[in-house]
Amino acid sequence: MAQEKPKLFSHKTIELNVGWLIVCSVLVISFAGLAQIVPLFFQHSTTVPVEGVEPYDSLRLVGRDIYIREGCVGCHSQQVRMLSSEVQRYGPYSLAGEGVYEHPFLWGSKRTGPDLARVGQRYSDDWHRVHLRDPRAVVKESNMPAYPWLQHNSVENVDVQAKMRALRRIGVPYTDEQIDAAPEALKGKTEEDAIVAYLQGLGVAGREAAARAVMEGGVQ
Repeated sequence: MAQEKPKLFSHKTIELNVGWLIVCSVLVISFAGLAQIVPLFFQHSTTVPVEGVEPYDSLRLVGRDIYIREGCVGCHSQQVRMLSSEVQRYGPYSLAGEGVYEHPFLWGSKRTGPDLARVGQRYSDDWHRVHLRDPRAVVKESNMPAYPWLQHNSVENVDVQAKMRALRRIGVPYTDEQIDAAPEALKGKTEEDAIVAYLQGLGVAGREAAARAVMEGGVQ
């Protein structure tokens, strides 16, 4: 019996033709991805900041860039997941609305060091300074490298206004007054001052809103 010729748009035709298989796979994956991602651009919980969350001031914004530059983001995540063990250790789980002004997001997944999503105000400024200069002076078993040079590097000449204007173009609501006043806030400040200010603000503004969400929704 002669072999039956497969129909043009049958599974068999696609499976026997590598080109068609690749095209169809890309189309399916693209459609599925868009179906998951596009609604997030219109979802209130992912586009509106939670109560209390404001754009970073100039010193914290510079500190965030230093945090990224020094590779802190490679060892510390900033996302408390909806697990009881994480909530008990780090505090209320993270909400999408807390990261509305984050460009880029620093959620991460690798935890060579502890999660820092809720580290703000847990320790004093002096603790952070000692920890940055000599981590083992405050955490004996720490394998974190020391960053003693941060205390000597000034941030006065950082063009933070250009960064704030760029962020405003993509939706961060900086006012002209905030941008004009930004350089003044950096006078006499070091990179250590900036990164400590950044760390001290992490998770503070959204902590109450996140705590309410934990109470209302329960913990997985």
